[in-house]
Amino acid sequence: MAREYPLEKTRNFGIIAHIDAGKTTTSERILFYTGVSHKIGEVHEGAAVMDWMDQERERGITITAAATTCFWTPTYADKKDTSKKTRFNIIDTPGHVDFTAEVERSLRVLDGGVVVFDGVAGVEPQSETVWGQAEKYKVPRICFVNKLDRTGANFEKS
Repeated sequence: MAREYPLEKTRNFGIIAHIDAGKTTTSERILFYTGVSHKIGEVHEGAAVMDWMDQERERGITITAAATTCFWTPTYADKKDTSKKTRFNIIDTPGHVDFTAEVERSLRVLDGGVVVFDGVAGVEPQSETVWGQAEKYKVPRICFVNKLDRTGANFEKS
C-alpha cells in the first residue's frame, strides 16, 4: 500500500521546555491554525486536546508525551495539491522534572525540537536539562520565546 504522504514530506518535531513555559498552549495553537481543531483548547480550562489524561486536565500539567498530526501547505501552493503538503507529527512533552525520562524517550524519534522559553522567567533549570538531552540525541532545535505579552517579559533576557 502506497503512503499518502511520503517520508520525505513527513517531519517529527517535539515541543520541549521547563514546566509552565507554554508547550501545550503552543501545541494547541498549532493544531488550531493548521485546521486540525476548530477551537483552541486551554490548559487552565482542562480543555487541551494534547492533555488527554484526567490527571493532566485536573493538575494542568502534561504527564505523558502526546503525539498528534497536522499538515502544512506553503502559502504559494494550491491547497488541493497534496504534493506540496508536509505532514508534521507533533510531540508535546512534559516539562516537570519528574517526567524527564518521558522527554528523553520522545527525543529519540524527533527530526527537530522547538524549545519554548517563558519570556518572563527566561532560561529555567528544566530548560537546560531538555537542551542537554536534545544535544545528546543530536536533535536540531529552534528557540521560541513565549509569553512576551506578559508584564515583566523581556526577549533579550530570555
